[in-house]
Amino acid sequence: MTEFFQSFGLSYEAAWFIATIAGILLIALPVMLAVAYIIYFDRKVIAAISLRRGPNVVGPFGLLQSFADGLKVFLQETIIPSSANKGLFLLAPIITFTVALMAWAVIPFSPEMVLADINVGLLYVLAISSLGVYGVVISGWASNSKYPFFSAMRAAAQMISYEVSIGFVLICVVLFAGTFNLNGIIEAQRGHGLGFVNAYGFNLLLFPMWVVFFISSLAETARAPFDLTEAESELVAGYQTEYSSMSFALFWLGEYANILLMCALNVILFWGGWLPPFDWEPLYAVPGIIWLFLKMFLTFFLFSWIWATVPRYRYDQLMRLGWKIFLPLSLLFVVLTSGWVMYTKVGL
Repeated sequence: MTEFFQSFGLSYEAAWFIATIAGILLIALPVMLAVAYIIYFDRKVIAAISLRRGPNVVGPFGLLQSFADGLKVFLQETIIPSSANKGLFLLAPIITFTVALMAWAVIPFSPEMVLADINVGLLYVLAISSLGVYGVVISGWASNSKYPFFSAMRAAAQMISYEVSIGFVLICVVLFAGTFNLNGIIEAQRGHGLGFVNAYGFNLLLFPMWVVFFISSLAETARAPFDLTEAESELVAGYQTEYSSMSFALFWLGEYANILLMCALNVILFWGGWLPPFDWEPLYAVPGIIWLFLKMFLTFFLFSWIWATVPRYRYDQLMRLGWKIFLPLSLLFVVLTSGWVMYTKVGL
């Protein structure tokens, strides 16, 4: 893209700057549009499982419902509690939303379609996603209210607990792929499963790690059955209790952007990313971005299905699962995976 803008007579620095801004917009705007429609899809799936119709009035088949909801919150008044720390109160949703978009910079939509194809892409995603807790913690503290503060403490403990397991799962993937580059991890999955499936998910050592990663993704994004940060029964609405208007909407946009990111990571790390499901030449005629979106769509369907069918955990159950089951299990598989890789020289 830089060469394209240089063709208009711009210097390399100016062309690079404009190309970078254009690349950011080409990722951020579709992600925000996708958030609107996955909220609609989420509500439709949950409604279908509950034998209801879901959004069906605003626009054809209710497709404009999310935009109507967005317009509604945009036109509402932003109310700031008198005892809140106003600066931090307004900064918290901005941090949540901004951090949720930053991680998309290294996500490869196809071999060439990635904003920053860096060698440490996986470490970048892990670092950026860890920053999301700050928005929640700051919002809970700045509200100067009891229930949001309880929720912020829950969120911090929950995210730290499951990020530890996610880190060990990522080590297993990196051991097989031999790289932290996300495109490299996808390429390493070509024909890996059973000799013809483009996925790590069919590897007996990595499939249990995908299960751990998927469940940890639910906990990391505070998705049901791990939505203890906003449990209505004891926390009213958690860290969002005191928020209204666009400040509330930014939390929702950030939350669903993070869910989309976790769907993308599930697909990229374990199910071949932009590769077709099978290593069969005619399937490569379909653009990689379509395969990526189809796999993300199926992963998000699992997110919605679980929300509609699995009851919420108690907080002690949540902590026990993270520290007493997932952490020892992921550590064990790091040992098994590293031993297997050293024995077979895979990824070395």
